[in-house]
Amino acid sequence: MRAGLPLIVTRPDPGGAATVGRAKALGLDAHYLPLFTAAPLAWTAPAIECFDALLVTSAQAARLAGPDLARLASLPVYAVGSATAAALEAAGLPVEMTGSTDGQDLLGTMTSRNIHNILWLCARDRSIFDTLGATLVPLPCYAVDPIDPAPEWGQMIAAPAVLLAHSTRGAARISELVGGSRAHLRLAAISPKVAAAAGAGWAAIGVAERPDDAALLAEAHALCHKGQK
Repeated sequence: MRAGLPLIVTRPDPGGAATVGRAKALGLDAHYLPLFTAAPLAWTAPAIECFDALLVTSAQAARLAGPDLARLASLPVYAVGSATAAALEAAGLPVEMTGSTDGQDLLGTMTSRNIHNILWLCARDRSIFDTLGATLVPLPCYAVDPIDPAPEWGQMIAAPAVLLAHSTRGAARISELVGGSRAHLRLAAISPKVAAAAGAGWAAIGVAERPDDAALLAEAHALCHKGQK
């Protein structure tokens, strides 16, 4: 099958290059133009006996937390998305439950199970959740900071293409950099909230069926070939 429209992958490593590899394996014309860089932060594990469970909403947290992640292994672990669950399992933390939508929905499931003291392994810049009466303690273990787009960014977005948005921050940054001239561009978002953060005016927006890379790339594949015979 023809490669279709170019696919622009904007998420940072670790993860961005893997997404490009998966996209190319699907026959897509994938280009890696990261808009952020991710780096670990120094952190100290709290007294885990104070918590009922560990919530992890991003695979980046599992990948960048470092060897001290093992100190949290005795807590029941709740993960958003299969990629996060896989990264945690690879780090030696068995996953109690994998959420198929987003952090807010998984938090709702946890509180419905009478889990009220929750440690949240997360980024320095993070979403705001309705805690639903639970005590949610953020433990930042990594940071994601914006970087200047690659020199070829302007040329790539000047022509029809599909952009991937893996997070609300990512979608908002894409929207800011693209500006108002976007009617020729398509966007694949990993969740409805991410799609909303990208705003309106795109030629098409597709939302992944699940919050993971495989589902997002399936949506991107459809967008890259939409209208082609």
